[in-house]
Order: sequence, then C-alpha cells, then structure tokens
Amino acid sequence: QVQLAESGGGLVQAGGSLRLSCAVSGRTISRTVMGWFRQAPGKEREFVAAISWSGSRTYYADSVKGRFTISRDNAKNMVYLSMNSLKPEDTAVYYCAAGASSIIATTPREYDYWGQGTQVTVSS
Repeated sequence: QVQLAESGGGLVQAGGSLRLSCAVSGRTISRTVMGWFRQAPGKEREFVAAISWSGSRTYYADSVKGRFTISRDNAKNMVYLSMNSLKPEDTAVYYCAAGASSIIATTPREYDYWGQGTQVTVSS
C-alpha cells in the first residue's frame, strides 16, 4: 500500500521560511512525477509545484515562482518543498502527491496518491 506522509508545516511570520518534507512508502518514486498542492479554507485544491522523476525539470504556479523550490531524493523516497518569503496568502494545508505517469501535471486528477496534508499558517 502506497503511503505519503508530509511534515514540516507550522506557524511562521510573513517573510519567513519553512521546508516541507514528504516521505513515500510502499512504492518507489524514482519513475514518478511528484507534486505539491495546497488548499485554503473555502477554496479548491490548487497546484503549487511539480518535479520530474529525475529531478531535472520543475514547474511552479505563478503565485510561488521564485519563492518556493521543489526537490527530491529518489534514493530516500523523499520529496521536499522549500518555501521562502512566505506571505499570509500562502496559508493552507499542503499536500504531497504522486503522479499517475512520468509526465509533469498540474491538476489533482492526474495524481494517484495523496498524503494527509500539513498545515502552514503565515501570520502578518
């Protein structure tokens, strides 16, 4: 059974940084696109970032480009999201997801497995 577990969320002041981690078990992610999504209260889940299976290609939502960095360690079956210059509008539950194929995707339906999420709260 594939399981994804996010960690690293918390409360941070605007302008601060956090690093989220996603541990994957039950399946190797070495040939899988991995992504991060977020969902704020009352809003739909939205794409944040994705990374190709090799890590050579990354893709970001415009709202986080230049502030967030997605990375992966296939040997450890881990995916990371480094978040800098955080803003109050970044407040959300952040989810890690494993893609259904090796093609980078930005919609939730293109991801097979999801973690339970980790809360990120940015105070002004």
